[in-house]
Amino acid sequence: MAFGNPYAAYQTTAVKTASQGKLVVMLYQGVEREMTAALKCFDADEKLPTSKIEDFGKHVMKAQEIISELQVSLDMDKGGQIAQNLMSLYVYFNKELLNVSISHDKEKLKIILGMIKQLCSAWEVAASTTQADSIPQAQRALNITG
Repeated sequence: MAFGNPYAAYQTTAVKTASQGKLVVMLYQGVEREMTAALKCFDADEKLPTSKIEDFGKHVMKAQEIISELQVSLDMDKGGQIAQNLMSLYVYFNKELLNVSISHDKEKLKIILGMIKQLCSAWEVAASTTQADSIPQAQRALNITG
């Protein structure tokens, strides 16, 4: 009797049960993971070996796809100025990643990754704050009196 991949089942369950804020965080973490993998394609001399160009391109393209998913998830009607600013950032990231995929500019990739990490941290705080706010006060408090 085969049970498939338990890690894949865990990931599927995590996505299906996550709040909207947590899903956004998971997308940012995916971008971080892909960009970090792209950076690892460079050798010790800061050059991109010919044998790693295809892998590098795949990781950068996957990061762009995730950023595009973040773009389409924006609610421009309800999000107001924040949604507009995020849209501008996502367009900028994808444009810069396109340039990186052509130029193999490691430093530019590091700069974009730093910005993504900052946004991810902000979303983690926002997601945890809204999740905590959605739990009734009675459930948040520890009742030691029984």
